[in-house]
Amino acid sequence: MSNKKRNEAPLFERMREHYDKLPASFHVPGHKSGRGADPAAASFFEPLMALDYTEISGLDDLHQPEGVIREAQELAADCFGADETFFLVGGSTVGNLAMIMSLCGTGDILLVQRNVHKSVLHGLMLAGAHAVFISPALDGDSGIPASVRWCDVEDALNRYPEAKGLLLTNPNYYGMGVNLRPYAELAHSRGIPLLVDEAHGAHYGFHPELPESALASGADAVVQSTHKMLSAMTMGAMLHLQGDRMDRGRIRTLLAMLQSSSPSYPILASLDLARKQMHTCGRELINQGLDAVKLLCSGIHSVHGLKVLEPPVAPEAYDSLDPFKITLYDSTGTLTGTDLQELLEEAGCYVEFASGAYVLLLLTIFTSLEDAQRALDVCRSISTRYLIERQELRDTSPNSMYKPLLYSVSKPVPMGSPLFTNNQEQNVVLASLDDSTGQRSAEMVIPYPPGIPLLYPGEIITEETADKLKKLVASGARFHGSVEVMRGYLKVRQESPE
Repeated sequence: MSNKKRNEAPLFERMREHYDKLPASFHVPGHKSGRGADPAAASFFEPLMALDYTEISGLDDLHQPEGVIREAQELAADCFGADETFFLVGGSTVGNLAMIMSLCGTGDILLVQRNVHKSVLHGLMLAGAHAVFISPALDGDSGIPASVRWCDVEDALNRYPEAKGLLLTNPNYYGMGVNLRPYAELAHSRGIPLLVDEAHGAHYGFHPELPESALASGADAVVQSTHKMLSAMTMGAMLHLQGDRMDRGRIRTLLAMLQSSSPSYPILASLDLARKQMHTCGRELINQGLDAVKLLCSGIHSVHGLKVLEPPVAPEAYDSLDPFKITLYDSTGTLTGTDLQELLEEAGCYVEFASGAYVLLLLTIFTSLEDAQRALDVCRSISTRYLIERQELRDTSPNSMYKPLLYSVSKPVPMGSPLFTNNQEQNVVLASLDDSTGQRSAEMVIPYPPGIPLLYPGEIITEETADKLKKLVASGARFHGSVEVMRGYLKVRQESPE
C-alpha cells in the first residue's frame, strides 16, 4: 500500500466533499444537518449532526460496500494486517456475535476462555451452541484471572476433538495477555480456527514496547474495539479476518442481520480516521502516550502506600502487560479499590473500573502529560491524607475475592436460548445468596464493568461464588443480567444438581 493511499481517509473525505456542496437534504435523518438540534445542546451537536449522513449517492452502503466504505475497509485491512476487515457500528459485541454464529450451530462445541465478555456467551446462546470453559490461571501477585494455559487448551482439544474452534480474550481487561502464537499453532494443528476478542488491544503491534497483535500471531478472526484504545467514536469497532478457516460469506450475512440498517456515518468516518492515524503516525502517537504512562507510573513509585501492578517477573498466568493499563492499589490495606475510585473522582479524575483492592486507570495514546500529572498529584494527596501506617491487605483484596475454580476444563455447557420459554420460567425460583450454594443458576450474573460473567445459566453456584457476590454487592458494584442480586437474591433452577 503506497504512502499516498495510507494518508487518505476515503469515507471521511467524501463526506466532507458532500458537506462543502451545501446540499439541501430531502432524505433522513430528520434533524436536517443539525438544524433540528435542541437549542440547549445545539453548540455541542450541530457540528457532528452536519456529517450525520445516510446511504445517499456517493457515500456507499456498509451492507453492500462498493465505493468509499469498501476502500476504507481495505485500507484498514492493510493497516492492521488482515486479509479482510469489516467496520462495526455496534462495538466489539456485534463482531463477537457474528464470529461465533458463523462458526457454530445448534449443539456445536466451542472452546472458550472462562473470563470472557458477556457478548461471547450471547453469541453462543444465539447459535444454540455448547461452551467448554477453560479456566484462566490466577496471577499469584494480584489474584486476578489472567490467561488460559497452553496445556489446558491442549487438554480441552484432546477431550473434545469435535470442537469447532478456540476463542480467547487477549489482552484481558487489566491488560494481561500471552503470546498467542503457540495457541494458534495448536488450534491449526487440530484443524480449527483461533478466534480472539482483542477488544482492548487495537493498538497492539504498532510499537516495539507493545505486544504482538493477534493477527500477527496467527489468529483467524479478531475483534477490536477501535474506540477503546484508539480514536474512533464509542461503538466503533472492527472485525478482521485472515486465511480460509472462517466462512466470510456467512459473516457478511450475519453482520447484515446483526448491525443496524441505518449505520452511523460519523462512527464509520471515525473508524476511517483512526486507521489513518495508525497507518501514518502510529508509532509517534504511541510514543507520546507512553510518555504520559511513564510520568504517572514513575511518580506513583515514589508515593507512600500506593503501588501499580507490575509486569510478571516469572510468567505463569500471563507474560505481557499493556503499559496503558495502570492497575493501582493501596499496599497498606487502608483503602479499597472503590475508596480509591471515589477519592480520584472527587478530584475530577474519572477511572475505568474498581474492584476489591484495585482501581484501573486506562490511559491511551492520547492521554496528555497534563492529565497524567493531575492524576499523580491526586495520588500524592491521597497518600498524605489517608495512608499513614502499613497494615495487612483487607480481606476484600482480589487474592481473597477470586478463588480457583474446581475445574480447568469444564464439561460442555449448553448455552440454550437467551429467552426463557414459559415452561423454563416455571422451574425458576428466587433464592437468597446464602441458600443458593449448590443450586444451578438460572441467569447470567455480570459485574459491570468489566462485563465478564461471574455466573452462567446452568452453572452450579459455589460457596466461593456466593461469597464473592456478597462482597461485590457490599462494595457497591453494578451488575448486568441479574435484577435481584443487589437485594441479595439469585434466580436458580429447582432441579437437583448433577
